[in-house]
Amino acid sequence: MREIYYLSARTVKMYLRDYVSVFFSILSMLIVLALMVVFLGKMNCENVVDALAQIGGVRDTAADEKNAAYLIQMWTLAGILEVNAVTITLTVMGTMVQDEARGRLACFFMAPVRRIQIALGYISAAWIVGTAMCALTLAVGELYMAVCKNPLLAAADWVNLLGMIALNTLVYASLSYLLALFIHSESAWSSIFTIIGTLVGFVGAIYLPMSMLPEGVGRVLKCMPMLHGAAMMRTVCVRDAAAKTFDGLPAVAGETFREQMGVTVFWDSGGVSTQITLADQVLFLLICAIIAIAVSVLVSRRRRLRDR
Repeated sequence: MREIYYLSARTVKMYLRDYVSVFFSILSMLIVLALMVVFLGKMNCENVVDALAQIGGVRDTAADEKNAAYLIQMWTLAGILEVNAVTITLTVMGTMVQDEARGRLACFFMAPVRRIQIALGYISAAWIVGTAMCALTLAVGELYMAVCKNPLLAAADWVNLLGMIALNTLVYASLSYLLALFIHSESAWSSIFTIIGTLVGFVGAIYLPMSMLPEGVGRVLKCMPMLHGAAMMRTVCVRDAAAKTFDGLPAVAGETFREQMGVTVFWDSGGVSTQITLADQVLFLLICAIIAIAVSVLVSRRRRLRDR
């Protein structure tokens, strides 16, 4: 455990020592937050208001607009947490690529340290930084809600979200380490980061709701951890907002919204649609992390044998 601690502490310090990287990590987080709230938020909010109007009955348009805006803002916040869980861990794992490019990783492999300890050292560092940055994102999001005079999350919701954030960052830290084993230059890692950072919003149905994606694409996304990570955090974030928005309406109205916006995920098999539960999503993410770590250790061992 001592080796893992020192390796992870070193990686965290190297990340924090690069003030430019930390600054742009925070800046990119704020830019994505602003863009999604201003542009995508407005579009999705109008869709919710239109759907409420189509249901019929006596409606308070002003109240519907306010509730819909709050609902979409919380939905957006959950998506941003998922995006940051991926991008921040990738940024931290760039330290490993830098170590290999500059010959330091070879020294670690020659030291009397097990490959699993080296892997866990890098993964732990990415997990710690990713969790901290996502927690900061959540705090900034809640501050924005307070400025907009919207209700804040309850303490229990904070605990649930922090646990989900920790699980998500663990998964993406493990996957990032596995990916970094195949990248040998900083420029290549930078290119990979740009591609993944662009795609993650679509893969997690964050930039576009599930209802706007082709059915075949939706099936593929349901096999990826990003969608389920975002869905579990949306469940917590939008719970109270959705109840307030669809209050007094048939239950099917809220259920339809949750399915179309990727809050609840269903798996279709043989014409039967089954909802994927929170427990299923947690188990799926844990399996992804375990498989990524196990494969990473095997790849490292094969590299050691090949180098001999």
